[in-house]
Amino acid sequence: MKKMSLLPLPLIFGTLVKRYKRFFADIVLDDGTEITAHCPNPGAMLGVLNSGNKVAVTKSDNPARKLGYTWQYVEAEGTWVGVNTHLTNEIVADALTKKIIPELSDYTSITREVKYGINSRIDFLLSKEALPPCYLEVKNVHLKRGGVAQFPDCVTLRGAKHMTELAAIKQQGARCVVLYLVQRMDCTEFSIADDIDPTYAKAASLAKESGVEMLVYACEVPICNDLATAPIMSQMNILI
Repeated sequence: MKKMSLLPLPLIFGTLVKRYKRFFADIVLDDGTEITAHCPNPGAMLGVLNSGNKVAVTKSDNPARKLGYTWQYVEAEGTWVGVNTHLTNEIVADALTKKIIPELSDYTSITREVKYGINSRIDFLLSKEALPPCYLEVKNVHLKRGGVAQFPDCVTLRGAKHMTELAAIKQQGARCVVLYLVQRMDCTEFSIADDIDPTYAKAASLAKESGVEMLVYACEVPICNDLATAPIMSQMNILI
């Protein structure tokens, strides 16, 4: 299985005290040091915010950073879960470069953050001569309910907007794909959390009917200090 080195080493372990103001997390490191880490996840983080959960952070060597630590992983329900949404696109970019995702392996050019729609940017625009362009949107997934990975974990008007815009691009002849990357290894199925955000669920359903493809892959969390890697697991079943 191919691997991807994506994180600075070493991982530093501790215990979550609380997360607040979306981007701040108070943590007590295993050596007793109390820190405030940057939380790189704007969502509700439903299901992974229990005080006392084990966490893993990395430390930046940039002295200009206000918060020197970044929260990367949390242990929830007996498994490690990736919470850094910024890392999601890096994992996918590496997978695309290394041709790990077979459904997207034919393309020879990968361009990031391309403008489309109304004030939107697609995560990846994939292209190859003689093939229609492929607009690839990536979503980070950490929520698990009843053994099923789910997205979103809170209302996402932006996410619904993206679905509508992808459906429109698809009608113009492009290929459009939404890739849900599940940063945990204890789920075998995926579904849209329609009770959390029915508007997104409806937009996703309409997009699929319009020909927008949906892929779900799980990513093993690299919770070791000798090698920070994240292999892409086999595709998960999608219930939508």
